[in-house]
Amino acid sequence: MSSGVDNAGMLSREQLVHIFNRFSFLTSQPDVKKRISDAVKDKQEAVAITTAIQEEILLEMGIDPRFGIACLGKVNMVYENDSDLMIKFYGFVAKEEMACDEAELEPDELAEKVCIQHMLHEQLRRQMENANFDNSAAVLTTESIQDIVRRRISTFSSTE
Repeated sequence: MSSGVDNAGMLSREQLVHIFNRFSFLTSQPDVKKRISDAVKDKQEAVAITTAIQEEILLEMGIDPRFGIACLGKVNMVYENDSDLMIKFYGFVAKEEMACDEAELEPDELAEKVCIQHMLHEQLRRQMENANFDNSAAVLTTESIQDIVRRRISTFSSTE
């Protein structure tokens, strides 16, 4: 099986974009949503199923899944200066989180989380506009984004 790598021992930009797009497509399909939901009902972790889906995509592409998953974990370091790819990557991460949340949360919990995320998104957009922020320089690590969201959700939850 080919590793499908470029010279740096990393998946190419085109391969990553393909993975992001294919994952987004698959996780929007009712049968895949049911697969994730059924697994959660069987006491499996939703993220284990989304990772399996990513591995299946990698196999479709002829890429060793262990290598591909390892590459996904390095995207924000290797491609940190490619703002367009980083935006696509964060969209991919958000899509995975949403697929897991849809399977794990009750409908009212999911609606509340989506509402909170929308408010945070709007607040961030306004802050960037007010600061005349250069979008091309806006690259946060996944961990930083998740930390910000966690703090905002806990702040929002504690004010209820």
